[in-house]
Amino acid sequence: MSATAVHADPIRKYLETARTQIAQGALREAAQTLNQAQRILPGDARIFMLAGLMAEKSGNIKGAFEALRKCVAMAPGWGPGLLELALLLARQNQFPEAVETAEKVAALEPKNLRVLAGVVDIAHRAGHAEMALKHLRRGLELVPGDVQLRRLLAQDLHNLGRYEEALQEWSSLAAQNDKDEHALLGRVKVLLAIGKPGQAIADTMKLLELAPGDSIYAYYNALAHGVTPPHQPLEMNRQLFDNMAESFDQHLVTELGYRLPRVVADKILARFPERNLNVLDLGCGTGLLGACLGRLDGFLIGVELSSKMIEQAARHDVYDRFHTVNLLDALRETPASTYEVITALDVFVYVGDISDAIPNAHRILLPAGDFYFSCEAAPEEGPDLLLQDNGRYAHKRSHVQQLCKQAGFESVQIEDVVIRQEAGQPVQGFLVMARKAAA
Repeated sequence: MSATAVHADPIRKYLETARTQIAQGALREAAQTLNQAQRILPGDARIFMLAGLMAEKSGNIKGAFEALRKCVAMAPGWGPGLLELALLLARQNQFPEAVETAEKVAALEPKNLRVLAGVVDIAHRAGHAEMALKHLRRGLELVPGDVQLRRLLAQDLHNLGRYEEALQEWSSLAAQNDKDEHALLGRVKVLLAIGKPGQAIADTMKLLELAPGDSIYAYYNALAHGVTPPHQPLEMNRQLFDNMAESFDQHLVTELGYRLPRVVADKILARFPERNLNVLDLGCGTGLLGACLGRLDGFLIGVELSSKMIEQAARHDVYDRFHTVNLLDALRETPASTYEVITALDVFVYVGDISDAIPNAHRILLPAGDFYFSCEAAPEEGPDLLLQDNGRYAHKRSHVQQLCKQAGFESVQIEDVVIRQEAGQPVQGFLVMARKAAA
């Protein structure tokens, strides 16, 4: 950096150093660096922006908001400060203000690609695919043909159900590079969604040629050939829930009306008002059941494939232990007669075949123990296990009841429930409470 630049911006070197220190987690050193900068230019908004990032990194969310809001108050037309505030709002699931602030930044700096990336990220976190599309198209005007922007565009078109447009975009990317695995898999998913699996075979075979033995590609290859795999690949589920972890609670509970954890927690506590029990929460996700149950006079154990989901669940401070494993393996390997209650809420829709899970749950329950689980409902006139267009499995109610009886459960109560909302429509399912016989 030249002497002229130093003279023009006397704190630039401190700001650059502080940003590096924050990224490396050296927060004490970063604080000292920012203090030095503040002694030179006490009213500089950039100092407060970095102080906000430092506070968030340390877990002080309140302090992060205070610093970033002060930054914006000092420089209301400065894009970087507004962008960091918008991103913090989005990370804290405060989506209406995040979206409003993001749009303000985009209008201020329409040609700034870093701003564009942040705005698109906020749109995706907030579930505003149309907003993301608008800014992605704007980005492609700035950098025509950018592959990453086109991939995001195609995925958003798919998510909005605009399949023909998505297919056109994925096909264009695949024509440009016939080894683009993202494009090939994207086209496969669209073809499956519009009911043309046979047309996806060439792409699934090409994917397996590029990555032999890949479990996700093998899964889609089976679907393209008209075969319903009994289970989804573990890696596919892990990727899905890792990506959803930060916004999962807000999206599922607030936006999709998911209420099963509260319903089941109330049923459990009605039977065990003294909270003296051990619970195994299969597919615990972000710990919504644990948050509803609160602390138990016993063990609450979470099983979850996604480590990022477990990070969120641990924040409730009610689980005694987590196992980052496939729940089918957890059931198979758990000793008999261990738990009063086992739960599997909104998880078998990603597992598929539960013919082994139910008898294993019966085995590891204590006498008179309860197994609560939910399924999306498949038509009674169809197959026992149905893979739906949304990629989730549905189960036939009569088949599930039969599996429970065959496993030895003494009583099986099944009630119809709305699992969640999806595209403004209720997802129909059922909640099972299967009780093991008393000793």
